[in-house]
Amino acid sequence: MRKKITIIGSGNVGATTALWAALKELGDIVLFNRTKGLAEGRALDLKEASPLEGFDLEIVGTDRFEDTRDSDVVVITAGLPRQPGMSREELLNKNASIVGDLCAQIAKFSPHAVLIVVTNPVDAMVHVVAKATDFPKNRIVGMAGILDSSRFRTFIALELGVSVEDINALVLGGHGDFMVPLPRHASVSGIPITDLLSDARINALIERTRHGGAEILSLQKVSSAFYAPAAAIEQMVETIVRDKKRVLPCVAYLHGEYGIDGIFMGVPVLLGANGVERVLELKLNAAELQALRKSADAVRKLVAQISL
Repeated sequence: MRKKITIIGSGNVGATTALWAALKELGDIVLFNRTKGLAEGRALDLKEASPLEGFDLEIVGTDRFEDTRDSDVVVITAGLPRQPGMSREELLNKNASIVGDLCAQIAKFSPHAVLIVVTNPVDAMVHVVAKATDFPKNRIVGMAGILDSSRFRTFIALELGVSVEDINALVLGGHGDFMVPLPRHASVSGIPITDLLSDARINALIERTRHGGAEILSLQKVSSAFYAPAAAIEQMVETIVRDKKRVLPCVAYLHGEYGIDGIFMGVPVLLGANGVERVLELKLNAAELQALRKSADAVRKLVAQISL
């Protein structure tokens, strides 16, 4: 029996996530949007591509939550987009209100789903979803680290002139200025990037990674990134619906790991059919651990600003 994947929000990120998921035939797809006709149109457009691309599954667009009933995975992308010059934090309370309102319906119609939170600022929105749904913490996971790590990998590959396929890299912590790229854990076919690049160049790549989303927004003017974010979401959906047990950097709830307790934050997790099945603790050095805990403090401050 095919899995059912609901994507809340049919903007660029949501629609592109549906495209990636359809191409891999991950399951039947429901695109939901409160603006009547938007989700329906995008779903029909995608369905009409199926004879050409060879995917065969149900793709439905709707503005009725009833159509999302019994979803296995629900991806939450709905919210206001970031505008040029706008920080993720400025989006906080507007998007917290939007996401909080959606959660009652998600919990009502898909009480056993794994929830993937994408809406920015994601570190705060995951806390909103946890409070509004009261789902077990393992079934609520945020998308950030996979995207940030992919950007870091891309910039390393461009810097060295090598294939991205040979790059491994990891970014933890909050999504934004307090993310924690780990150059000591980045490599090219097993060769540490610290052996291949100077500290100055590595620091430049880290800064570019931290501002990767803003760089795209400044270039496009009218739209933030969506291809790479959607690809990161699709990787999470695939891992869950196919129970692949992959180790991926995701926003997950911490119960004392890394000396951090009671918040959702980006860490390596074992992701599978049950959502976050385990948080993995890397052996961080003192500087890395300090940076991660500083990031945790920034997340706590952000969450404290939510007013619902």
